[in-house]
Formats: sequence, structure tokens, C-alpha cells
Amino acid sequence: MALLGMNIAVLGGGIGGLTVALALAQRGAQVTVLEQAEAINEVGAGIQVGPNGICVMRALGLEQALAASCVKAKAVELRDYKRGDLVTKLDLTQLGPDQPYYFVHRADLINLLAENCRAAGVSIRLLQKAVDLVPGARPEVQLVQGANVKADLVVCADGLHSVGRKVLNGASAPFFTGQVAWRATVPNHFGHQAVAQVHMGPKRHVVSYPLRGGELVNLVAVQERGEWAEEGWAFQDDPHNLRRVFSDFGGDVPGLLTATTEVGLWGLFRHPVAKRWFGENVALLGDAAHPTLPFMAQGAVMAMEDAWVLADSLATCEDNAAALAMYQGRRFARVTKIVETANGNAKKYHLSNPILRKAAHGAMRALGTAAPAKMLGQFDWIYRHDVTKSA
Repeated sequence: MALLGMNIAVLGGGIGGLTVALALAQRGAQVTVLEQAEAINEVGAGIQVGPNGICVMRALGLEQALAASCVKAKAVELRDYKRGDLVTKLDLTQLGPDQPYYFVHRADLINLLAENCRAAGVSIRLLQKAVDLVPGARPEVQLVQGANVKADLVVCADGLHSVGRKVLNGASAPFFTGQVAWRATVPNHFGHQAVAQVHMGPKRHVVSYPLRGGELVNLVAVQERGEWAEEGWAFQDDPHNLRRVFSDFGGDVPGLLTATTEVGLWGLFRHPVAKRWFGENVALLGDAAHPTLPFMAQGAVMAMEDAWVLADSLATCEDNAAALAMYQGRRFARVTKIVETANGNAKKYHLSNPILRKAAHGAMRALGTAAPAKMLGQFDWIYRHDVTKSA
């Protein structure tokens, strides 16, 4: 089905919303992004964009522009928490020259997508908070100000608390995983190399990697705790709390924590993958369909993959209903496996029994030494998947 002249409303101006807006506009659609914030910006910090995400950026014509503002990753290093000793390493350069892996500042990616959306004719409307959605031949979005917006198709890229998800699947109660995460960026006075370091400790781990040409270091620290924490990732915490929780960590971690002056804290909640991703001329995308814990670094990339597949399905099918069914069919099994893998990674990072931790780390070290290609190859199903070539 040709998208030329098709009127599409996208709820949400985050990575998923802007990516799908650009992919649709490049195929001839008239796209309007409805964003509830007062500006298109990103308060988060770093994300990791693996080769499967770069495939989408390449197809959109944005790979070179993205690479100019990022750090090309060389490896992921798994380290023990006490002294920072290396357990094993995933050598990302083995993926090949056409399979780059980047450390990206969210704000840089958001700005790049927004700039290219506007250049492609996408209308980005700010302060447009959706409160309800009615699927139909001409689906209707109700905004908090009382105005209504009608379109030929509505794409809900509006995150964890998506209006569209509730309409299509009913209300669902996420549950607290018993984990919280701190997020911060600090100046790179440590000579942090172009690697993601994961320091693994009892019921805790710390991830760090450089951003913006190595000027900054992105820091994410996760702790298991019994008490409930409010869902979200825009809550500020005292850096002293972060330093106290990770005071027994060694390696590069003490320096990173000492340099932290501002830090956000959020509770990690688990949501089921939505059973219904589409209704009559309505589709869910990204976190609205399949929120994931951040332990595979694939949340943003899955939204980017969704965006390409949705636009491709709409452009190749005879009608919206068939296209939306194809979209969910092409994505459901993959994102479900990603979510399940991320759920399991926290357990691997947080082994608290010292005997089990020593045995597990020994096994990882042995595999990484004897068969480094096999160590990395276990993730081929993630990184070498190219949605721009898959049908």
C-alpha cells in the first residue's frame, strides 16, 4: 500500500516515535508527532546502539551523522566488584567493520532524529498530552486540553504508561522487581576506554562507558532492595546514597562515584509484553508494547527496529489491517525473547553466594579465554539481525 498522502499521528517524541515518524515520512506519509513535553529533548543519558540498531539508522540515511557524535565501542568487559578484576570480555570488533556498536548520548540521538524529521516534513507539536484514544476508520486522539486529533492511523510510541496500550489491552499492574537503578554522567577524567565495564557484585552491579567522543562517562548502578520505589527515571537522589551502597566496589568504580554530583534514581518494574499491538488503525510501538529491563541494552534499539518494521509493513501491504497484523507477527517473538533474556541477566550479575559467584566467574573466564568467538557468538541472534533486510 502506498503511504503517499496518508495522514498518521504519532504519540510520543522519544526515540521510537521520532524514528517511526521519519521512516513513515520518507515513504510519503503526512506525519504529525504529538509530544506532551514543552520541548523535544532527553533528560536521560547514555544508551548502547548495537549493529541491529545501526542497520535502521543506515537505512534512514543517518549512520554517518550518528557516528560523528558517538563513541565506537571496542568491547564489553565483565569484572568482579572487589578489585575490578577482569572476568571475561566480549570483543565487539569481531562483529566486523560493517557491524559497528556505538555508545550514544540519548540527547544527541533525539536531536538528530528530530532535525531530520522536520527536514522530511514531519510536524512536531509540543505540549500535546493524549488522555484517550478511540480506534476506528478514523481513529481519534483526545488531548488533555480538550481538543481531538483524527488521523488515518495512530502510532502509540508513548512509553510505559501508553494510552493506546490501555485501550487495546486493558489496565495492567506492573510489579516492582526489587531493584532500583541510579543514572549519572561524569567528566571522563579517568581515561575510560571505549568499552562498557560491568562490575558485578552481590545483589548489585555498576555499568560504565564513555559518551560524546570520550568527554563523559555514563554510569548506571543497580541494587536489589526490598522496599518499593516509584516507577520512573526522573527522580533525583543524593549522590551520598549511591556512594554508600557501592562503597565496597573497587576498580574504576570509586573514582566514578566520587565524581558524581547529580544522580537520578528510579525503580525497575516488569511489565508483560502486550498481547495486542494493534486495533483498528492503531498500533503500539516500543515500550508501549514491550517494556524491558535495561540488562541487555536493547530497549531503544527494539523501538528503532519496531519503527522500521511498522513502516515497511504499511508500505508493502494492501491495507492497514493486514499491515498491522504483519507488524506484530514480525516482531512479537523477537522482542519477547529480548525481554526474557534481560530479565535473566540481573541474576547473572548479582550472584551473592561467594562459592557460586566464584564458580560462575571461573566458567565465564574459561570460555572467554578458550573460545572468545563463541562467547560473542551467543549474541548473534541479537546483533546480526537486520530488520531492513528481513521480511
